[in-house]
Amino acid sequence: MKAWLKNRTKSQIITVCLLLIGFIASMIFINNNYDLYDRTIVQITDVQEINREDQVDTHGNKDEHVTQHIVGEVKNGPDKGNLTKFDNEYIQSLALDYELAAGDEIFLAQDGEATGDIKRDKYFVFVAWIFLAILLAVGKSRGALSALSLLVNAVILSVALDIYIQHPSISLSLITLISIIIFTVLSLLMATGFNEKTYTAILTTLIGTGVSLVIAYVALQFTAEQGLRYEEMAFLTRNPQTIFMAGLLIGSLGAVMDVAITLSASMFEMYEKNNHISLETLKKAGYEIGKDIMGTMTNILFFAYVSGSIPMLLIYFKNAAPFGFTVSMNLSLELARALVGGIGIVLTIPIAVYISIFFIRRKQAKL
Repeated sequence: MKAWLKNRTKSQIITVCLLLIGFIASMIFINNNYDLYDRTIVQITDVQEINREDQVDTHGNKDEHVTQHIVGEVKNGPDKGNLTKFDNEYIQSLALDYELAAGDEIFLAQDGEATGDIKRDKYFVFVAWIFLAILLAVGKSRGALSALSLLVNAVILSVALDIYIQHPSISLSLITLISIIIFTVLSLLMATGFNEKTYTAILTTLIGTGVSLVIAYVALQFTAEQGLRYEEMAFLTRNPQTIFMAGLLIGSLGAVMDVAITLSASMFEMYEKNNHISLETLKKAGYEIGKDIMGTMTNILFFAYVSGSIPMLLIYFKNAAPFGFTVSMNLSLELARALVGGIGIVLTIPIAVYISIFFIRRKQAKL
């Protein structure tokens, strides 16, 4: 510890102390914030298993059905401090139920006789602190700005969705377009500062996202959206096509922004290390970098979108649904999102290369 303190500046030590104080204070608060919730919270004090039996479904699959007798202390509301008792039932797969243990904190259902949900805010805050600590350890000041930009973007997205919900007459496409411009500008400026590299990434991101969305829109119009299944949006009271396009816009933005900042940062770093490097060499290097990240980024998009559909795929396959029907019902929208994002990634490479060369040529002209 003494060696660590010796090699750290005063500001670094103060920052670490403030983070520790913030972590301890937030954990104390989050573990005692019961009165902030309207729903009744119960902390489990005793669990007894009162029944366990095997059940077989219509396909011959066996699953264990367990009943627990729960005793817990009410942590908020008019019955605060009182003990409550109820039975909790769950099946071994735990797909829709919870296996409760002493110390768990749960929300009671409206009838007060069953588990509504697990209180998870303390776990979320703990993981968020781990994420912040790693971000600051690796990125230092830029890591802090990245965390701040993530928070700002979350607030902007929340505000944008609230505007659309409160004012449905306003076009969702317009709200999304304005939001992604703000996302892009704020995120990149806060992460990399005011410089040519950032300006390159901003222009590249906006152009790449815009072009990929235009291509997607034209393709959907020509194909009359054949093959896309909007059943997962059936509960919405708004136009599912409009919401799908808004999702495409935001989804493409993330992939395009990643490629844009990677290429612009790489090309400007090469130029800063060697001011005499030729533009042709820079262009070739940019394309080589783009080729290296193109495949991995496209795969990341595919896995990110498809991973969320795995539970539904398993349900369909377990109930003997045909493969084609299962894929079309659960993956049509995800595959469309992955394809549009992939188009954006590929198009961003030449856009980033040429915009980077444009700014580098301007810097050379000033020398």
